[in-house]
Amino acid sequence: MDKTIKEQLLGLADADYQKFSAALIPTVDNVIGVRLPELRKLAKTIAKGDWRAYLARAESDYFEEVMLQGMVLGYVKTELEEIQHYIADFIPKIDNWSVCDSFCTGLKFTIKNKEQMWDFIVPYLLSEKEYEIRFAVVMMLNFFIEEAYINQILQLLDKVRHEGYYVKMAVSWALSMCYVKLPAATIGYLRNNSLDDFTYNKALQKITESYRVDPETKNMIRGMKRSRKK
Repeated sequence: MDKTIKEQLLGLADADYQKFSAALIPTVDNVIGVRLPELRKLAKTIAKGDWRAYLARAESDYFEEVMLQGMVLGYVKTELEEIQHYIADFIPKIDNWSVCDSFCTGLKFTIKNKEQMWDFIVPYLLSEKEYEIRFAVVMMLNFFIEEAYINQILQLLDKVRHEGYYVKMAVSWALSMCYVKLPAATIGYLRNNSLDDFTYNKALQKITESYRVDPETKNMIRGMKRSRKK
């Protein structure tokens, strides 16, 4: 089966898209160049069949092969406990922001299993691995920025300590989304936090880039920028 999947992926390669996609993911050098709609179509087909056999044999030679595995997990229908087991096995394969973010976006069953998935993702914030932390942060910003979780999210993000660029960018992105969705709960945190200067200033920048924030508020946010190292 896996050889067939690999052949299908290679057959779907688009040279122009390969150049475009590879440029967006500088940490990866094994991009074939398959467009996301094609990957999703293939993932849905696999998820309707013997997806367990596919995942047991799936290879990870190419970026798209890993991306496909993550997409399949977003489409399969099974018990939560089983899918969490497969997610835990998949997470160590994540080595770039694109696979991480696409994978998280696809785990839409989280919406109906908030409590169990929250307990599942929070421990990853304590990881020493860049993309395991990013996984947890991106899951939070996709599915948990709401009144019931906002205070916990802000407290947890404030404790993240990792020098990885893609961790810092994820935290700043998450904080900007917290502000856009729940400004009253987030502004106090932004005025009193333990973030490093890079992450803090990036969060402010992302807030000012949002079309959902009015010009007057954007000026206020810009005025909160840190101009020097602590």
